[in-house]
Amino acid sequence: MNLDRLTFPIVQISLDLTTLDEAIDTAAIAVDAGVDWLEAGTPLLLAEGLRAVAQLRSRFPDHPIVADLKTMDGGYLETEMMANAGANLVVVMGRAHEATIRRVVDAGRDFGVKVMGDNLAARDRVACARWMEDLGVDFIVHHIGYDERRMVPGLSPMDELDAVVRAVSIPVQAVGGLSIRQAIECPSRGAPLVVLGAPLVIDADEFKPATGAGLRDVLSEICREIRGR
Repeated sequence: MNLDRLTFPIVQISLDLTTLDEAIDTAAIAVDAGVDWLEAGTPLLLAEGLRAVAQLRSRFPDHPIVADLKTMDGGYLETEMMANAGANLVVVMGRAHEATIRRVVDAGRDFGVKVMGDNLAARDRVACARWMEDLGVDFIVHHIGYDERRMVPGLSPMDELDAVVRAVSIPVQAVGGLSIRQAIECPSRGAPLVVLGAPLVIDADEFKPATGAGLRDVLSEICREIRGR
């Protein structure tokens, strides 16, 4: 799968679920609604291991799979394992050692996967994004964490998004508690990789598919608005 020539915006769903059955069912709804990329979220990988990536790859062969293992060490090995399971993109943390980020980038080139650099919990998120680009990552994940948002109410990745976008020349994704309106706004703010997760389509407390209005209808409408049609 060639990710060198992408057409933006791209809509990604974060499958931050804890069972493979729920993840597959939710992914099927998302694909039917027009979502482009499927993310095996960290809770899913912890609960089900890399077989979650393999199952997503098997069920959805035409959709890029993001493996959000949040690599902090063992960068080459973890990237190789995720690639062998069927991942097209992997995530390395900006708080990792430089050597780890470099090894993830090396493995990405060797195994044909793209690398997303995540600035979660960086002391300076803008500088971290720039540094990760210099080390060779392909995308920046500008990320306000789940626990951080609960400790500091009102904190949003939209706060520093403009500065992060200005600091790098690679595509940016804003992650962390976005509202529907904020998600739709991201491409116009220079972040063309739009991720839909908690609380939009995943319950942020139970890590289950969100209840309420039909998930497919909600996702379809968001995808249409993001793409401007």
